[in-house]
Amino acid sequence: MSVTEDDKDPFDAIVDAPFDSALSERYLVYALSTITARSLPDLRDGLKPVHRRLLWTMRQLKLDPANGFKKSARVVGEVIGKYHPHGDTAAYDAMVRLAQDFSLRYPLVEGQGNFGNIDGDNAAAYRYTEARLTKTAMQLMAGLDEGTVNFIPTYNGEEEEPELMPGLFPNLLANGASGIAVGMATNIPSHNVAEIIDATLELVDNPHVEHARLMELFHGPDLPTGGLIVDSPEVISNAYETGRGSFRIRGRFHAAEAEKAEDAQAGIERLGGGQYQLVISEIPFQVAKGKLIEQIAQLIADRKLPILEDVRDESDEHIRIVLVPKNRNVDPELLKESLYKLTDLETRFGLNLNVLDATRTPMVMGLKELLGNWVASQIDILQRRAQHRLDKIAARLELVEGYIIAFLNLDRVIEIIRTEDEPKPVMMAEFGLTDRQAEAILNMRLRSLRKLEEMQLRQERDDLLAERDDLEKLLASPARQRTRLKRDLAALRKDYAEDTALGRRRTTIAEAAPTVEFNPDAMIEKEPVTVVLSAKGWIRAAKGHVALGEDGCGDFKYKEGDGPAFAVHAQTTDKLLVVADNGRFYTLGCDKLPGARGFGEPIRTMVDIESDAHIAALIVHRPKGQLLLAASNGKGFAAETDELLAETRKGRQVVNLKGDTKLAAVRVIAPEHDHVAVVGDNRKLVVFSLEEMPVMARGQGVTLQRYRDGGLSDATTFTLAEGLSWQMGGKGDRTRTETEIGMWKVARGAAGRLPPQGFPRDNKFD
Repeated sequence: MSVTEDDKDPFDAIVDAPFDSALSERYLVYALSTITARSLPDLRDGLKPVHRRLLWTMRQLKLDPANGFKKSARVVGEVIGKYHPHGDTAAYDAMVRLAQDFSLRYPLVEGQGNFGNIDGDNAAAYRYTEARLTKTAMQLMAGLDEGTVNFIPTYNGEEEEPELMPGLFPNLLANGASGIAVGMATNIPSHNVAEIIDATLELVDNPHVEHARLMELFHGPDLPTGGLIVDSPEVISNAYETGRGSFRIRGRFHAAEAEKAEDAQAGIERLGGGQYQLVISEIPFQVAKGKLIEQIAQLIADRKLPILEDVRDESDEHIRIVLVPKNRNVDPELLKESLYKLTDLETRFGLNLNVLDATRTPMVMGLKELLGNWVASQIDILQRRAQHRLDKIAARLELVEGYIIAFLNLDRVIEIIRTEDEPKPVMMAEFGLTDRQAEAILNMRLRSLRKLEEMQLRQERDDLLAERDDLEKLLASPARQRTRLKRDLAALRKDYAEDTALGRRRTTIAEAAPTVEFNPDAMIEKEPVTVVLSAKGWIRAAKGHVALGEDGCGDFKYKEGDGPAFAVHAQTTDKLLVVADNGRFYTLGCDKLPGARGFGEPIRTMVDIESDAHIAALIVHRPKGQLLLAASNGKGFAAETDELLAETRKGRQVVNLKGDTKLAAVRVIAPEHDHVAVVGDNRKLVVFSLEEMPVMARGQGVTLQRYRDGGLSDATTFTLAEGLSWQMGGKGDRTRTETEIGMWKVARGAAGRLPPQGFPRDNKFD
């Protein structure tokens, strides 16, 4: 009994394979697909598959510059239906980018309608916009009908698409590319076509040209939005030599309406009375104007840039961002430098010349290697075009020769046609014609049988023979091929010359002058404040140095159930060290604290203090100072205050604590202090030299005092010659100082002995 297809067990098709090998095999296929068919551009035409398919589709729809526009929806539908089986949004986004003159240095699509803007607004839906190809796109696709490239089947085998675009336009460097694949990425800026061609011509003339010579002709990026590249020539040259590097891009300050040339170059517009304003005319590449203005406005709102009064967007078709300084005494260069540091008016572009070569292999290339490979591909296209034309000439010559034979024997040919039932074989036998020649003669129109036609045929044959001779010489001579390529490149260069609107260099490459010394803290207006932190973690800053009273907390009001914990005098330019009992340090700027009109704000909204941790200390940071840090297990160390500043909300772990151990004491070590005093829960006191205390950036520290039961209660530092002081109980701010403490002075780590008479019962020094 036979088993039908329907009767087969579906589990018989399951392959038993190790999971790791199956996963690695499938992931490798995905990775290769992402690298070669999605994310990296081909160095020969600088396009990714989606861009190539968009241009090919628009060519098929006859959307050349001489014809009208068509709806973008029509283009996107054709692309995803015939060539690119992906989402319509992805295809439309790629098409929109090809049309944006602030994204592409030389747009390949001409858009009609809302295709987005430099403010960061998105394009309208594809049913509202229209598009057609630009002249540049036509130059990139020139030669598609001349046998220059291979055509490959589409994903479903119903259509064909070109493997690459054969045109002479150097699109990879001219328009750049960016993409993230699996395990690799590419990021190429746009460049000036005239400079690319100049460097290419130099390389064609001298294949062994030095990189330095190429960089004399090829100066570096020429970005769609202009701006300035302020790195040194050495940095730029090295990046293009290795294929990796980065450039600093700055916006341009320029005031077209300024009376003086130097003011115009500096972007300064004089307003009278010594007042002035700065004008930004160009912004860095890939920065949205709206986002940049928001950044500047936020700096003003947060008082991080007190030398700036206002920012206005007065842009029309040209960018014009006006900056109003606080007063006429503000240094324009300091204001510019501040904006470079604090906003996206200066960005960094990472160069990564990672492309697919002619064998579809990803590779990071330097400029010389990149141009060399591109020249080789253009020579190959030139040879294929010549060979294709030779084949066309041979086919045409065959027909022309047949026509000439027919005219020389016209009467006999007509007689054969009139009298023979099968004239074709008779003609082939009598005149030695090929099948194609005989067929063409039989298909001739009567109006072609005139004397003038014979003369034209003889002229055409002579022209074709001359052209064939030239093409054969071209194919046989690499020198002729290089000469032809140079001639074609020179002709292309005329369309993108420096004196044309499209070819004029937009980005200025000049190393930045020595910068004005920039200190973010200098932007903060220095004012005295009193910082108050409540027991439940609410923090605020009152203006001025408020009297703190006997309890050291001042006369402040608190929420019901809350009370005072810490209060310190500081300046708005100071940093606060917030110390949690889990050994973690946090940093707050006094200028960022809420005012004291209310109860303040929870400190946990400003820094990420763990829920089970309590604040052990609030200290004003002093540069080059030291803190004594002691844990409840009797271990501790000294730490440099400059090492305790945290960069993020999460803070910095300084004291490593295990189990239930907590940070018990945090004390500022005065420069004149030379000894340490430690008291335990067991009311034993030990004093030792400060030199025995190690200075560490992080750790558990060393044993300060040894205990049988309990742990460390408090620790402090003092000057031995002046004695050890502590706060007395009761009313008033009474302090007692004990100078005779020699009997407590021992080596670090001792158990100690009971303190002097009158020491506080809570075992605290204050």
